[in-house]
Order: sequence, then structure tokens, then C-alpha cells
Amino acid sequence: MATNKLLTPAQATHPGVLIKDELDATPNLNQRILAKELDVQPSFLNEIIKGKRPVTADIAILLEKVLGISADYWMKFQSQYEIDKARVKQKNIKKVRNIELWSIIKEYVPVRYFNKHKYLNDDIENNIKTIKNIYCVDTIDGLVSSFSKDKFAYYRKSDKLKVDEKNMFAWSSLAQYEAKNQKTNTFNFDNLNQLCLNLNNVFYENYKTPERVKAVLNQFGIKMLLIDKLEKTPIDGFSFWSDKNPAIALTLRYNRIDNFAFTIMHEIGHIDLHLRNDKDRKFMDLTKKQNIDKCETEADNYAQQKLISKVIWQDILDNHLPLNDDKIKALGDKHRINPAILLGRVCYEMGYYAMKTTIDKKMR
Repeated sequence: MATNKLLTPAQATHPGVLIKDELDATPNLNQRILAKELDVQPSFLNEIIKGKRPVTADIAILLEKVLGISADYWMKFQSQYEIDKARVKQKNIKKVRNIELWSIIKEYVPVRYFNKHKYLNDDIENNIKTIKNIYCVDTIDGLVSSFSKDKFAYYRKSDKLKVDEKNMFAWSSLAQYEAKNQKTNTFNFDNLNQLCLNLNNVFYENYKTPERVKAVLNQFGIKMLLIDKLEKTPIDGFSFWSDKNPAIALTLRYNRIDNFAFTIMHEIGHIDLHLRNDKDRKFMDLTKKQNIDKCETEADNYAQQKLISKVIWQDILDNHLPLNDDKIKALGDKHRINPAILLGRVCYEMGYYAMKTTIDKKMR
């Protein structure tokens, strides 16, 4: 069924325009002559032509007799002019209001980032709706209120860490917005062990890793998002619940397989240990080397054990020290653990950060 969409003109057209057109198109007829035939003052007629006076019913009847255009037409023209003028006024009021709202939005939203990533266009009204959708608010007051609240009860934090709160808020809001649009399989906590085994195979093989990890996570009912970072948003990972599924968002700040693998497993740790019984919580991990709370420590331990089991790690400590590149590569092939992940654990646990290595850490 067709729908009629009311269009508001840029400017309302007064019926005086038609009078002027008739004068221009009729030889030997000017304002003075027409005023005389209408029995009105030339100044009175001039004000109608300039849109300063309305065409009344009396004038409409006179115009009908002189110009041969029906009085009904003149009255409809005048009525449409009044309607259009009112609509233009409302449109301008709305336009001014939108400009005011956009000015507020720019204080809390990194507009340039959203422009760069094609979320916004040249339509300010549409952009306001888009921002409301991304930030999941009904009003701009709601946006300001949400920004003011501490949305994350648990996250790695440091006074020395330079964080842009506006950008952090934008990144996390965008992650949750995009998660709503992602469809996955049904999630089941009982399948997490098998998920981690499948992920370790992907990490070991290390080709098309982000794409394959996303496919595996989606297969097991976990949403995964890669969201480009903004300035001063040192985010590694973000885990939260989205509708009926858990979700993991990352920035890929470092293109390293060991960092990527640990972050994925760390966020799965939050899902398994902390979101299982409280789906309202959100975990944002900003940096590794900070004073961390119990939940972060638990997620770290979870990641370590899922990447390298206690049995394998103890065997390394008991039977393979001191380690070098050849031993690490051999152990990685034996247990199907990416050597860069083993090297990362060795450096962390044993302080081997100064060790020279040829092991490739790049994520493929």
C-alpha cells in the first residue's frame, strides 16, 4: 500500500507570486491598472504581490472576475501558503534544535572517528538517531548521563595510564552496538573446554588467525568483534553479555599471536568464571602490567592454563631447562602449542625478556 510522505518546501510560496506572473504575462496590464480594476490602492496590491498581505475571500472574488482564475483556487493557494509557512517554521525550529543537540553530542562523542568509519553522513537528524542507537540511549540527556556513570566495575587501571574517557566510552558503546547485529549459534557453557582446544589448534597453525578464531567462537555461540582503537584507548579485550550470547571485543593493538591468544583466553575466562552467574557485568582490560583485582587474576590464570596446561608446564620446568629457541620450537610441535605462546609464558614466568630469539611472534 502506498504511503503519502508530506514534503516541506524550502520556502512557502505566497499567492502574490501568481499575481505577478499574470502581470508579466499579460500585455498592457500593470500593478496600477490591476489595482484600479480591483478597486484597491496600488500600495495595497503591491503588498499582496510582495507577500506582506494575505489574499482574503473578498480579494479572491475580485481576482476571479478580473483575471479569470477561480476564487476557490486563490483561497486554496493562500491556505497552502499558510500551511507551508507553518511547516517551514517548524522545520527551521527542528533544524536549530538538531544543531544544538549536535553541539552537545560533539562534547561526548568522537564524531571524526564515526565519520571515518562511515557510521555518519551529511544528514544531521539521521546522525543524531545513529548516535542514539550506538550509545543505546533514547535522548541526548541519556547520553550525557551514561557518560557520567562508571560503566565498568572491573577493569585493569593505572593512574599512569593515559586514557581518553570519551574515546573509551565510544569504543565500548560501539562494541556493544555491533554485537547486537552479530548472529551466532546457541551458547552452552558445557562446550567451553572443547572450544579452547579448537582455538589452540588455530593458534598453533597461525594462518588467517583472526578470521578463523572468529569462526570458531561463533560456532560455539560467542560473538567476536574487532573494533578499531581510538587515541588513548589502550584496550586489549572487552567481554560482556549481548542478548543471549557472550561477546568478546578486541582492538588488535599488537599484531602478535601470543598477545592475541592470551587476550582471547583471558576474555573466555571472564565468560566462564564471572559472566556465568552475572550477565550484567562487563570486563574491560586496559593494560597488562597493573595492579589487578581478583577477577583479573582468575582470568589470567584461566588463560595460562588453557594455553599451556599445568602438566605440560610442569614437565617443562622439570625436564627441559634451560630453554632455547630449538627446545621451545620442539616442545611447541610436540604439544601443538605455538612457539611464540610458549616463549611468552617463559619470558613472563622466568624473566627471560632479554633472551635473543628467532621465534616469529607475528600473527598471520
